[in-house]
Amino acid sequence: MTSEPALRSSPTARRATAFPLENRSWPREAWLIARAYATLAKPGIIWLLLVTTVPAMVMAEQGWPGLDLVALVLLGGVLTSGGANALNQWFDRDIDALMHRTRNRPIPQGRVTPRHALLFGSTLAAVGGVQLALTVNLLSAGLALGAVAFYVLVYTIWLKRWTPQNIVIGGAAGSIPPLVGWAAVRNDLDLTPLLLFLIIFLWTPPHFWALALRYKDDYARAQVPMLPVISGEATTKRQILLYALLLTAASVLLFPLSGAGWLYLGVALALGAGFVGMAGFLWRGRVQPMSVFFASIAYLPVLFIVAGVDAAL
Repeated sequence: MTSEPALRSSPTARRATAFPLENRSWPREAWLIARAYATLAKPGIIWLLLVTTVPAMVMAEQGWPGLDLVALVLLGGVLTSGGANALNQWFDRDIDALMHRTRNRPIPQGRVTPRHALLFGSTLAAVGGVQLALTVNLLSAGLALGAVAFYVLVYTIWLKRWTPQNIVIGGAAGSIPPLVGWAAVRNDLDLTPLLLFLIIFLWTPPHFWALALRYKDDYARAQVPMLPVISGEATTKRQILLYALLLTAASVLLFPLSGAGWLYLGVALALGAGFVGMAGFLWRGRVQPMSVFFASIAYLPVLFIVAGVDAAL
């Protein structure tokens, strides 16, 4: 692993500190620092997690659960997810510095020290867990903190550098937000939130493997055993198609098993057909991996938002 002094003495780190603080305006300096820490939290990922939380709350309530409860759950979700993401970047700082996609992150660039990133991530996660426990309930707090622990300890520290199935197993961490939302409303779990968990769990591999195909050389350079690096592009594309089919089947199960309505079923079938079609085109070489990646980003929020709307009608 790259040492902390080495990171600070790297060319990118020297560029980041090339201008003395006295030559910068304090408002601009404060903005740059705030932006660096916000980047550690990966807000682009957080919104996708939270958009699966609120529909689960609506489904649990069979209506709008109240703005105050939604706000408290989202606050806890932002804090715990942001903390987990910062801890992920703290541990992965050595490989982030080697990959074109991640080398401009705050730690490799020297904008945040590893020690401060560790403190920032740990504090965010702890505060988020305590906030959920005090303002929502213990079950939602335990689930949120469990997601942090699984993402950091199981996926980041263990699976990511050990097995090409890293994202399959590790995807369980990103599948927990609907459980948190459901538990916040009902203080229990049943089949419906578990089906929502399954949907995200099956969505994660084709979503991430499409990105891994695009950055296959990056992962090879960093010696991270992502599926395209270990098994090749053809196998990865077949796996993406397989998981797209499984995802569509799981999404349809909400109709008979959880009481989802015809609106949801129609949208789930249409989205599933579109996503399977994109995966098929990728397999046959007719579209690029990033087309499937962006399709997956559209798929998940639309499916969950329609599920929430359907439950509220």
